[in-house]
Amino acid sequence: MPDNTELLDRVSAPEGAGRPIHDPATGAEIGRAPEASVDDLDAAIARARAAQPAWDALGHDARTQVLLRAADAIDARAEELARLLSREQGKPLNGPNARFEIGACSSWLRTSATLPLEPQVVVDDGETHAELHYRAVGVVGAIGPWNWPLMIGIWQLAPALRMGNTVVLKPSEYTPLSVLALVSVLNEVLPADVLIAVSGGREVGARLASHPDVDKIMFTGSTATGRRIIESSAGNLARLTLELGGNDAGIVLPSADPQAIAQDLFWGAFINTGQTCAALKRLYVHDSIYDATVDALAAIARATPMGNGLDEDNVLGPLQNKQQFDIVNRLVEDAKANGARIVTGGSPATELGALFYPITLVADVADGVALVDEEQFGPALPIVRYSEVDDAIASANRLDVGLGGSVWGDRDEALAVAARMQAGTVWINSHGGVHPMIPFGGVKGSGYGLEFGVEGLKAVAVPQIING
Repeated sequence: MPDNTELLDRVSAPEGAGRPIHDPATGAEIGRAPEASVDDLDAAIARARAAQPAWDALGHDARTQVLLRAADAIDARAEELARLLSREQGKPLNGPNARFEIGACSSWLRTSATLPLEPQVVVDDGETHAELHYRAVGVVGAIGPWNWPLMIGIWQLAPALRMGNTVVLKPSEYTPLSVLALVSVLNEVLPADVLIAVSGGREVGARLASHPDVDKIMFTGSTATGRRIIESSAGNLARLTLELGGNDAGIVLPSADPQAIAQDLFWGAFINTGQTCAALKRLYVHDSIYDATVDALAAIARATPMGNGLDEDNVLGPLQNKQQFDIVNRLVEDAKANGARIVTGGSPATELGALFYPITLVADVADGVALVDEEQFGPALPIVRYSEVDDAIASANRLDVGLGGSVWGDRDEALAVAARMQAGTVWINSHGGVHPMIPFGGVKGSGYGLEFGVEGLKAVAVPQIING
């Protein structure tokens, strides 16, 4: 099927301008990203602020109808968006990847658009009547990542627009074209300047976080960058929602059936080739079923096709960028040097392309090894043996991150373990699944603030008490 490039042509900078963007699977240039300046950002924020009162004044019902039409617009361009996303980010069309991500964008937008947030009566005692309302915060600055650039973009912009805010969105420098294309599709429906995407470098992101006319910042990315955003926002006291780095632990109890859980374990770790914030990144398995669990995962790894994302047969792709590829390679090499056993993979898949790294299962490894202690954000999973559940819980909690975690085995036993894990979300017999109605956020170094559901709407609004 030939690529339809109308959207790509619409958002790319002219030949000779902007910055080249390359397909991580092939290295071929696919387009040129516009490079906005800080002055361009300032102008965009001014336009968004000017547009915000009229958008807010439409009211919830009218905004809902506009956003539902915007979701329909995504569906109408779904295949084109998916193919551009695959070429730019590297994820395959099929499996839980590009087409899945585009479908999630429209469905998430519809849920955010229709989710009610009613005033809450907090006191009504015959003398005092007080209600809690939520009002638009103003201009929301959204800074997105490169791993799920469209879906996380929707996670940021959908509730913000629903609550009457306008949004200025800065995509990652690695994946700007697909985000610009999505925004272009949405802006076929939205009023002018309600949603503005600004593609630029780090100085643009820093200015967005510190701008005096930005009332709320939403950021998904590394803990280190999150700390810089906190510092940048001090001057304007912008409200913050930060979804930062993670190193999610999974604990497999002795009551688990390795064959029954292997498929879900595999995709909990390797969805988007491991490039997911809340992916399973270190796995603690009880000694009694350790070898059987490793063997079951290895069988799936060897049978799961990896390659160019436009090939309909593939469900695993390359690392998106050289920096992330080098991190994965370094951590695996360090594990080897520390005596770990490589079960599958273990070295770059150069026969597929420069940024391909195979699914790498690393057994007989322990806490303290870099692959366990550092977030790999790629297709390498350390599998740690334990004998006592208390020790596994202590290991899971020992790092200064807490985005997600999971427990596998008998449900009652798993629930008791989950209550002791220091993570914003703990899944039972699954890992990483998110739902537009279920709040999501991290603890410790994984950030703060909640997204999704009613709590996500509240996070992009300001509370107001009406007393009388």
